[in-house]
Parts: sequence; C-alpha cells; structure tokens
Amino acid sequence: MWATTMKLSNGFTNLFFSITTILGMILSFGFLALSVKHLPLSIAYPVWTGIGAVGSIFVGVIFFKDQIPMITWVFIALLIIGIIGIKMTAGH
Repeated sequence: MWATTMKLSNGFTNLFFSITTILGMILSFGFLALSVKHLPLSIAYPVWTGIGAVGSIFVGVIFFKDQIPMITWVFIALLIIGIIGIKMTAGH
C-alpha cells in the first residue's frame, strides 16, 4: 500500500498521500516486526519483500496501466513460486 501512496504523493508534495505513505510504512514495518517474533528473519524478510514486490507489480499494471513484457511475467511467476517455496520449506 505505501509504495502506491508514495507514487500518488508526487514526491511528497501531496499532504494526504504523504501522510498515508508514512502511516502505511509504520504499519508495514510493524507487521514485519511481529513476523520476526514467530519466524526466522531469513524467512520473514524475503516473504515480506516478495509480497510487496508482487503486490506493487499488480497495482502498477491494474491501476497505473504499466506495461509488462511477457517474459517478465515468467520471472514474476518464478518470484511467486519462490515466495511460496521459501515459506513452505521453512520448517516452522
């Protein structure tokens, strides 16, 4: 969420989206902090960043009409498979 509102803040010139970005970052890092209480950092952080990356891609494509080449979708799929694989094999 915060990456999207950061884009909408126009370089932090739009007060509403700037505040929303900061609040989103605080919440996001708070959830990461909760995650590392229950998961090893080596699992929690890659899953957290991967979910954010994939989410940003979909928001960009759907709402900002970003154009993604077909070959890039292959690597996005591999990223999703990697995130799932990391979580499933974590042994937690």
